[in-house]
Amino acid sequence: RGFHPRKRGSIPLGTAKMKYSVYLIVSKNKKITTSYVGYSSDIKNRIMLHNLGKGAKFTKGRKWELIYHKKYSSKNKAMKEEYRLKKNYRLRKLIKIKNGF
Repeated sequence: RGFHPRKRGSIPLGTAKMKYSVYLIVSKNKKITTSYVGYSSDIKNRIMLHNLGKGAKFTKGRKWELIYHKKYSSKNKAMKEEYRLKKNYRLRKLIKIKNGF
């Protein structure tokens, strides 16, 4: 039961590696397309929260659509990529164009 120090590959209960995703969502209002970048271990739930107005303050009051996501093996890697994508407006624009926005 739980962690066994002599077993190879044994992971303590509650410490299994989680996958984190970096995502880009967009909202179109008339002629303006707004984008938001975030990270989450449960991307479906996170986007649902954005659409219910319970996500980030910036995302309230809009209908959001997922157009990009990429999985990472650690939270730290996902946070670094989220920061990079948030600051790289050129890459965000390319992703939006590729997806018809």
